[in-house]
Amino acid sequence: MKTPVYIAGIASVSPLGNSSEEVWKNYKDPKHLISKKLFGEQETFAAYLPKHVEEEIDLLRNSNPVFKNLDLTVLYAIYTSRKVIAEANWKKGDEIGINIGSSRGATGLFEKYHKNFLETGKAETLASPTTTLGNISSWVAQDIETTGPEISHSVTCSTGLQAVLNGVAWLNGGMAEKFLVGGSEAALTPFTIAQMKAMKIYATEDLNYPCRALDIEKQRNTMILGEGAGVIALQLNSDNCIAKISGVGYATERLNHPASISSNGECFQKAMKMAIGEMDLSEIDVVVMHAPGTVKGDQAEINAISTLFGNNLPAMTSNKWKIGHTFGASGVLSLELAVLMLQHQEFIPVPFSTISKAPARLKNVLVNAVGFGGNAVSILINNS
Repeated sequence: MKTPVYIAGIASVSPLGNSSEEVWKNYKDPKHLISKKLFGEQETFAAYLPKHVEEEIDLLRNSNPVFKNLDLTVLYAIYTSRKVIAEANWKKGDEIGINIGSSRGATGLFEKYHKNFLETGKAETLASPTTTLGNISSWVAQDIETTGPEISHSVTCSTGLQAVLNGVAWLNGGMAEKFLVGGSEAALTPFTIAQMKAMKIYATEDLNYPCRALDIEKQRNTMILGEGAGVIALQLNSDNCIAKISGVGYATERLNHPASISSNGECFQKAMKMAIGEMDLSEIDVVVMHAPGTVKGDQAEINAISTLFGNNLPAMTSNKWKIGHTFGASGVLSLELAVLMLQHQEFIPVPFSTISKAPARLKNVLVNAVGFGGNAVSILINNS
């Protein structure tokens, strides 16, 4: 990175809640936020937004007649963008760049419109404009009245952290002074969950902790889906900021299978090494891992960390055991966890994992994400 980029604020909606106080309180509680409900004809594990957050989203939807036609991914993004702008003390009408992506996009609306098409043979008028991926950032831009650039993308499950990369690049390139970056995902639909089950990666056992992310003894895949969004306010100015991004890394590795990465997580190794840069490996205190709860996915990332750090292993944690895998939003929610740990100077472990102990200090934290396609991103953050 040419120069550090500062985090002026983070806002999110997730099973953890919708405020930093509520999110931190839930992280401190060792209970998971996963429940089992009827999906189609089967009971299935998933992590949902709390009722009070759903009510807030409903209020937003009903506040504007146009919003009633928008997918939840867009509403989540608008809601969190409003909150983070207030937290960062930015103003509507400022020239703010926007890059908010999604792995799946308007899943709920797309499935609804497609079902209607199969039943009637006709597509509804708003089917196309309300299901395009660019719908997310463009509606946020309309809502906050900015004239800056607007980007939406899908880089599968690393989408949120890829947006952070883009924001850093725009700011370091002198093409913007403020950037909203993040990811939004509302993929709790029968068809989406059926796709995960078809890959045989979804949790099936009714355990105390159904998602066994970072359980190195597990013999079965235990991934579970969640929903939510996270948006970060980035700027070059360090005034009143809550954390600093001092390194970014990215890599893509050759695939042997569309949904796999190498056993040693080569893309993770390269991304982490790039993000760390010239800093001594012993200076990294924690890695907030992607760790989706699959046998091979978790082990590949653990192997990557072990290979890179050797005897200087940092502490390791993840949040997917608690809130499930939120696809394109997951990296930003992991980054939120990293920032909160730095702010509170307290490590949040995986309660059933024996993979690591709490670090001696909390200063430098790596955040990882990876997605289908063998693409990995690492973001290095520390106290501002």
